[in-house]
Amino acid sequence: MPMREWRRSTVLPSFLFDLRQRERTVMAPGTTSLAHERAVELSGDESLVEGPLQGYHHETYVVTLPAAGRGRWKCREPRPGLLWFDRRCFASEEQLIRALEGRIEGIPGLVPDLPERSDLQRFIEGSTLGTLYRSGSEIPFALFEQIVALFSQLVEVKVDSINVPRTCSPDDRPADGDTAGFMERLIVFTEREVYLRNMPDFEVLFHGLGLGGDPFGNLRERVSGLTARPFCLLHADLHRENFVVDAEGRLWTIDWELAMFGDPLYDLATHLYLMRYPADQERWMTKHWCEAVEKVAPGSSDGWETDLPRLLSYKRAQSVFADVIRTALSLEAEGRSSRERLLVAAGDRILKVLAAGAEPLGSKVPSLEKVTAALRGWLGVRGLASRHAAAFRAPTGA
Repeated sequence: MPMREWRRSTVLPSFLFDLRQRERTVMAPGTTSLAHERAVELSGDESLVEGPLQGYHHETYVVTLPAAGRGRWKCREPRPGLLWFDRRCFASEEQLIRALEGRIEGIPGLVPDLPERSDLQRFIEGSTLGTLYRSGSEIPFALFEQIVALFSQLVEVKVDSINVPRTCSPDDRPADGDTAGFMERLIVFTEREVYLRNMPDFEVLFHGLGLGGDPFGNLRERVSGLTARPFCLLHADLHRENFVVDAEGRLWTIDWELAMFGDPLYDLATHLYLMRYPADQERWMTKHWCEAVEKVAPGSSDGWETDLPRLLSYKRAQSVFADVIRTALSLEAEGRSSRERLLVAAGDRILKVLAAGAEPLGSKVPSLEKVTAALRGWLGVRGLASRHAAAFRAPTGA
């Protein structure tokens, strides 16, 4: 049996990951979706369709296309009503991948010579790095070297060197080297699109966790004074589930949906934050990254000693809001009895991210009892709102 590219797009706590795995890999008999219908149509044989794969942004199936030659391909559709926690830059992941062919090694190819199938990416047969080496564990040097090589190739891709449509408006793009402006755009996105946009649904929970008021003022002070560095292409989501190791030990990089142009040190900070290397290997990655990018694009590591801790502070602060929302929603999706059983585990997860983000956000770390009480109170408000909505929709006399 071939190994599978078995992955998820965001790093989740283990009990939430197990929940989402059950939700996204099991379909009730007789149910279907646009992505599944399209996969069956492409393959011509429903028994040959594999999936859905785990993934946050898309519902994905694996299909075989006889006209495309050897290999299998990913057929996917965006999940409706999805919450976005990260800023995006490019209109099409597939267009970006096509533009990077020959420039970045180990990226999934697209269907050749079939323009009508240009949105299908090759399915990489292998195991994710996270499957082989769990978070917090050391990875072999042969794979470590390939990650360093990837960073070297990324810093070579400059803003004006590829022609791919971008979604961000020109006035939302900092000038090359303006690392302070780049960081401000990231903070603005987190503040407006994650915190304020979700405030109507999560205000009770945010305030119960001590995240009310203006948590972003302290964050802006914490990350101020960044050194200028030449911009390049960033993957911006390099964690263990976005690396696939094939049977020959080659490392493939998948999920380019969050790629953007910006500060190269931010890509390293995101990578270190998500990879959870042991301390020694984290120091080695930082050292090798600095040496590798300086050979290709001098100045890319300028000021890293002071700026890397600042960028890591932003990542910890960003994760607070994303993880609180994800954890709360996953808990709400559980049945009443399971919800109460998982409440302490959910509270412990939130407590950990609150503690990690307390310094950059200037917030206080609550007790576990206060966190679970805030979750329970939010769930109560949500349940009451749902009952009121159902009563409002009921016909008169029902």
